[in-house]
Amino acid sequence: MPPVLRRWVFLGHRWLGIGLAVFMLLWFVSGVVMLYVGYPKWTQAERLAALPPLAEPAAPLDWPRLATALAGQQPDAIRLTSVAGQPRLIVSGPGKRVRALDWQGQSLPGADAAAALAAAQALFPQSPVREQGLVDEDAWTHSKALDPLRPLYRVQVTHPADTLLYVSAQTGEVVRDASALERNWNWVGAWLHWLYPLRGGLLDAWWADIVITLSLLGCLLSVSGLWIGLLRWRMFGRFPNGSRSPYRPAWMRWHHWLGLGAGLLTLTWVFSGLMSMNPWKMFDSHALKPRSQAMAGASLAQAPFALSPWPGIASLAQQGFLAREVHWRVIAGQGHYQALDGMGRSRLWAAQANAPMRLRLSAVELEHAGQALLPSKVARAEWLSHYDFYYYSRAAHTMGGHQDKPLPVLRLQFADANATWVHLDPYSGTLLNSLDQHGRLKRWLFALLHSWDWLPLLSQRPLWDGVMIAASLGGTGLSLTALVIGWHRLRRRAPLGQNTHPARKPA
Repeated sequence: MPPVLRRWVFLGHRWLGIGLAVFMLLWFVSGVVMLYVGYPKWTQAERLAALPPLAEPAAPLDWPRLATALAGQQPDAIRLTSVAGQPRLIVSGPGKRVRALDWQGQSLPGADAAAALAAAQALFPQSPVREQGLVDEDAWTHSKALDPLRPLYRVQVTHPADTLLYVSAQTGEVVRDASALERNWNWVGAWLHWLYPLRGGLLDAWWADIVITLSLLGCLLSVSGLWIGLLRWRMFGRFPNGSRSPYRPAWMRWHHWLGLGAGLLTLTWVFSGLMSMNPWKMFDSHALKPRSQAMAGASLAQAPFALSPWPGIASLAQQGFLAREVHWRVIAGQGHYQALDGMGRSRLWAAQANAPMRLRLSAVELEHAGQALLPSKVARAEWLSHYDFYYYSRAAHTMGGHQDKPLPVLRLQFADANATWVHLDPYSGTLLNSLDQHGRLKRWLFALLHSWDWLPLLSQRPLWDGVMIAASLGGTGLSLTALVIGWHRLRRRAPLGQNTHPARKPA
């Protein structure tokens, strides 16, 4: 390499290190916290466990009229749940609009502060609750999934866990909880790791661009550091200081050693963090998306729901299955109900007289329905009874860990241009997710490299914990030494290790 170019590489690494050392250090430290405490969320398991068993309202029910009213809403999703202990219909419609309906099919007004307190009190009947105002977004609600439910009432629950509950002003439901433990650890965990201090203020619109830019610069810093570290390391023989590293000051020498040992790992983590942001939409596919309605055979508005769900709910209760929530489903053009109990167990039945209860769809039914998702042929169909590299579950507190990943599932591999894979849920007859070539590439470049989501390792905890913590300590040490070196450089001190005190004048 020409001396001029080499000098620029050295200078670039130096000043990138001065500018990014704090960010790199925070990313490593906060990453360790996130191994055990994730960003607050209200998972389906928490929600179902907190809901009471469904009870039929005392008012007479005109089901044909209500079914017609529901169809007139042009719904994308309908579920029967409890809000403040009372049954409610929650309907999602065009534009991701979410609203609550009464048993006459009429939209209910948005929840007020009293309704928010009632919803919180229903979850914690023995604890005092206090409303803390209406917020659109705060430190614990930076999630796109909450956008259709905003604004949110914040309710403080006075009990040992000191929990904050967030109640949707649109539906009156509790949609997020954040205990004191989660909030306190998140200040040095996910809130820092994802640079959430930049969210919600003047820089909010540029948050994604800032994260992408910092990650790119972090990659340049890591690559240049690796190159310099290898260049300055003496493979054969030693320097006059007796070391293979030419640096005499301890901080510089430790930084050199740690860079050689943890530099590649640091580059891997910074690069995979960049991939999590989907820079330049590189993982977006413009191919035809799987069509859920084509698989269902009809929309919720078109499918017949001739029978109210209440007879089925009552029949399940007699069998010891206490439904906490019921979802409207369309399978092969026919209306169905899926009931979920407090442990997430499921029962399915058609919305017509004398329909049998069943646990799940047959393989033939599900595969036949799934073939309609795309116009291409199915190249391969397989049932997964165990998790694999592309379909697996993570701990609930982790990013993506709240997503329901039931087993068994049916995987269909289509022969389309993007080699699309889909996973179908036999318990609900719905599309769980789809992965084309872009999605599978992201699985490698983000989830594998960033979280080390490799089943043989994930299944061997605490081995996974030990490996992740040891690797994080290497990156932390590398960043910390860079921070100290940069601090000395900015203070314009003499080279590290040299006595900077003026010599005393002879008496």
